[in-house]
Amino acid sequence: MNKQTIRGGIVFVFLCIVSLIILLPLGWMVSTALKPMEEILRYPPTFFPENWRFDNILATWKAAPFGLYLVNTLFLTVVSVLASVLINAFVAYGFAKINFPGRSFWFIALLATMMIPGFVTLIPQYILFSKLGWLNTYYPLIVPYFLGSAFFIFLLRQFYLRIPNEMIEAARIDGAGHFYIWWHIMLPLSKPALATVAIFSFNGAWNDFLGPLLYLNDETRYTLQLGLQVFKSEASTQWNLLMTGSLFALVPVILLFFFFQRYFIQGMDLSSGDKG
Repeated sequence: MNKQTIRGGIVFVFLCIVSLIILLPLGWMVSTALKPMEEILRYPPTFFPENWRFDNILATWKAAPFGLYLVNTLFLTVVSVLASVLINAFVAYGFAKINFPGRSFWFIALLATMMIPGFVTLIPQYILFSKLGWLNTYYPLIVPYFLGSAFFIFLLRQFYLRIPNEMIEAARIDGAGHFYIWWHIMLPLSKPALATVAIFSFNGAWNDFLGPLLYLNDETRYTLQLGLQVFKSEASTQWNLLMTGSLFALVPVILLFFFFQRYFIQGMDLSSGDKG
């Protein structure tokens, strides 16, 4: 057995141990979701349930209108992802492939906004949306995605810079406009980068708790993240049902990354634009 094989085996064992440590909270969540309350509060705690309570799944679904919360969350997420992908891709195309006066200055100004913490603008945004009469509506949760993201624009711009300009020049000679070039040439060639933006946007919209907490008052408009609070009270918390509801919110995120991880990795590799 050579040194390379031994080194590879050590690295493999180390990665397995680290993976188990990372997955331990998820395993504890699943275990808690399938326990009765008296077993959860027992000391010392047990990792594997002694009495498996699969009926916690149905009890969680009946404890609150999770079907409605799921529909609300899906609506917000789908609209947010579509807006984020299209708007950021369009702006990034302009910064990458269109020469206009002050392009470098405006791009630097855009990147400078990334240094402003989100909590600094939280109160001004709330006042603005309040003046517009958008409280208790989905507008404050959706409209910001239509205004673009500096990080996503930067990511897509760097990807577009790797795409040869000769393709655009050939399309311009054939009479194609910028919108046609962006829609029919740039978007198909930037699928990995767009998938990366979509995954980040999906996670942001799906897992958003602070936004719905601030702007939504009507329970019929609640999202899954807000709906989980039904299991918490000042007196006690139904930990088994809370963990089951958390699994409802977690599974779509895991599945999304599992099926699109190849595109995600390619999208983060800025040099992959050369392969288009």
